[in-house]
Amino acid sequence: KTLVNNKQLEFVNAGWCMNDEASTDYNSIIDQMSLGLRFVNDTFGPQARPRVAWHIDPFGHSAEQAAIFAKMGFDGFFFARLDYDDWNKRLKENTAEMVWRGSPSLGAESDLFTGVLYYFYGYPPGFCYDVGCDDPPIQDDPDLFDYNVPDRVNAFVAAAMDQAQHYTTKNIMMTFGMDFNYQNAHENFKNIDKLIKYVNKDGRVHAFYSTPSRYIDAVHAANKTWTLKSDDFFPYADGPYHYWTGYFTSRPALKGYTRVCNNILQACKQLEAISNGYPNVSSISLQMSMGIDQHHDAVSGTSKQHVAYDYAKRLHIGQVECEELMGYVLSDLAAKDGSPPLDLQFCEYLNISVCPASQNDSFNIIAYSPYCQLYSRDMAFPVNSTSLVVYNGNGDIVPSQVVPIDNSTSQVVTDALYLLHIYNPKSAADAMQPLGFQTYFVRPSNGEAGSSSPSKIYVHKNGDPDFSISNEVFTLTFDGVTGRLKSIANQRIGYEASVDQQFMWWNASDGNNVNDSQASGAYIFRPNGTAPFPINPGNIATVTIAIGDLLQEVRQVFSPWVTQTIRLYSNTPWPYVTFEYTIGPIPKSDGLGKEVISRFTTDLASNQTFYTDANGREMQTRIRNYRPTWTLNVTEPVAGNYYPVNSRIYIQEPSSSRQFTVLTDRTQGGSSLNDGQVELMVHRCLLYDDARGVGEPLCEPGDTGQGLVVRGTHVVILDSAANSALIHRAIGESLLVGPMFAFVPSANSYSDYSSSYNTEYYGLVVEVPLQVHLLTLQWIEINKLLIRVENKFELDEYGFGKAVNVSLDMFAAFKVIAATELVLGGNAALSSVQRLQWNIQGVQGGKQETYNPVRGPDFVATLEPMDIRTFEIQVVPTPK
Repeated sequence: KTLVNNKQLEFVNAGWCMNDEASTDYNSIIDQMSLGLRFVNDTFGPQARPRVAWHIDPFGHSAEQAAIFAKMGFDGFFFARLDYDDWNKRLKENTAEMVWRGSPSLGAESDLFTGVLYYFYGYPPGFCYDVGCDDPPIQDDPDLFDYNVPDRVNAFVAAAMDQAQHYTTKNIMMTFGMDFNYQNAHENFKNIDKLIKYVNKDGRVHAFYSTPSRYIDAVHAANKTWTLKSDDFFPYADGPYHYWTGYFTSRPALKGYTRVCNNILQACKQLEAISNGYPNVSSISLQMSMGIDQHHDAVSGTSKQHVAYDYAKRLHIGQVECEELMGYVLSDLAAKDGSPPLDLQFCEYLNISVCPASQNDSFNIIAYSPYCQLYSRDMAFPVNSTSLVVYNGNGDIVPSQVVPIDNSTSQVVTDALYLLHIYNPKSAADAMQPLGFQTYFVRPSNGEAGSSSPSKIYVHKNGDPDFSISNEVFTLTFDGVTGRLKSIANQRIGYEASVDQQFMWWNASDGNNVNDSQASGAYIFRPNGTAPFPINPGNIATVTIAIGDLLQEVRQVFSPWVTQTIRLYSNTPWPYVTFEYTIGPIPKSDGLGKEVISRFTTDLASNQTFYTDANGREMQTRIRNYRPTWTLNVTEPVAGNYYPVNSRIYIQEPSSSRQFTVLTDRTQGGSSLNDGQVELMVHRCLLYDDARGVGEPLCEPGDTGQGLVVRGTHVVILDSAANSALIHRAIGESLLVGPMFAFVPSANSYSDYSSSYNTEYYGLVVEVPLQVHLLTLQWIEINKLLIRVENKFELDEYGFGKAVNVSLDMFAAFKVIAATELVLGGNAALSSVQRLQWNIQGVQGGKQETYNPVRGPDFVATLEPMDIRTFEIQVVPTPK
């Protein structure tokens, strides 16, 4: 603390890690940054608040990340990696430093001074003094034969002048360090001390120990005018054939598990807050493991296999503790006075239809929704009976359907025979309440009206006529010969599109290429051609059809390692189609690395343009074979057009306003390589390392050692561009924060159970506007909470991107009595932070963040489009 107080020690960035920017969701980025920033503040005091963001190693940089840093109060941002052609152009034009506007919706509020480090993040060439370095130490005794002060001074001055010619002010930042350096700190500092002494004695340049904040203050004092950056720095390439776009998909199971754990963490923090803290158990373990997992070599999929196992293990430890906490709180909320606590169980393998608690004859489900809107989507649980009836918390029968387990699941597990689908979205009483729970009672059926309906199973014979499934909105037509999807018609608005969806694989380069020796690996995607291979000749799928009252399924088998179930639900509040794929183990006996894609080919005239999200928030315009700020040399027409897809990708046809959208349940690499196409990479098995640091090929062994099997979901929307904005924003948030299911093995009747336990809990006392998402509700200490609310729409986004008001005093469990607005990181009062303002070419003035104070009794906050506001609130628990 003394060093911090004396300004001898400065924190930069100060997140729990230096997070990846491509594979991370904004919720997790903010959480891990907040965890680290608040730790620094609590440990060292407000004088330790970092002013500079420092992402020197992530592999490409997101516009949303820049906007987040600006909202956290940072004055500047420095990084090292950007496309080699972009870097060369910036060196020639002296634009290695700029102002980056991360959000068009937030405008100048998201402006952030941004600089690219000159020597990557290492020493200037010739001045490394650590273990393993072979640069000459400074010998300043003239009596020594290897006396070298003049040589070292001249070399340093030359390096400084070389760097200075590419930067705008008289100040430059020279980094001294690298990965694993300062193992011999004494040797480093002894030589740097000498270097500074003799360089300053020479007088041509002035060298001194400094910090990023001192540098940015000096640059700001120069009062220069800067160029404005408004797109992002994806994809990153460090050479003509070296596109770092493979890691967008690498380790898809870890990426999926990370998203699941974020969902669990948000629910866990909410319930911890609702209970005003809970003794002997907390969310902190999962907060920390999720913080570590956002690292740029963790969720990115670019670690060694044993390290990836460690990340997953730590996540699971945190998950188990959070499940314990959630079980305690839900039991407390459910139990009436004098009732014993419930022994709630959680099922961690619902994705492969394993849940011992639901495979009993009778069980209860307590479904808690962390979503701040009514949640009405399908719930599915493994069961061993077709004769079941489901009651809701009012004792009314809820429609349900039993579907046989598909073969791809039964090959992994064999102890469940059916899936019980519960779905009744048209009734608000049956929907899960915002931050509340609904209890469902599953019992053996005695023939009651409304009992679970069976599914009719049909086996399609390839060569028979085309066939269709439909609901109130969509008709999906399938090709009778290939078994693949052929078209989607939206009857509600009269749109139809030809849609051919199929799985294919890119043959991964092994490095034996006429142009370059680069192989595909954990980081780099480099296909060995421009045409992917079909899964089988003709990509023909064998098809089984399941038809019922609640949903219809088309089950496709392309090969033993590629299967898919396409589901269409009845009475959906939001019109969508789900594509649940199961991929793996990817065969490698042919000696070919494979990068598996799901490709949708439509008849939309998309004019070379497609759109991908930035970390789950603002959409980024992508144009094939094009970069907004420099001329792209197209050397890798496939990999060079891949971008990170955190939550959604879409194409539009301007002439008809048709929009085709695909939402993902984890980050994947995606593109539109031809007009009308959308493709997403879902799995990878590579046989060679790409020589970027992992040191082993990326081909995960999975549970059996035979290869990793991955199951994931794509949600597809075909609608007008205006309707699609509302639909994909709503579904996107519900995918991010879906319900938690706790199980009670029970044979008690509804009346017996409801006499001792509450069957419902309503967590909110006011209706939250559709545009608003409750991003964070987190317990800090007794009667003190952290809350974040956001407007999830972009500026002027088809009528929804407008300012909206929301009351912070929305919760049933407590009353808000005071609120202090904080920066996004939650580590400083917003009123105490005055960010530096910069002169920008062609822009008149800047904008300092100003908000009207949020005061009682209503505590209403106004949210502009894409805004996130953070508050520390004081509360008084509501009497039960």
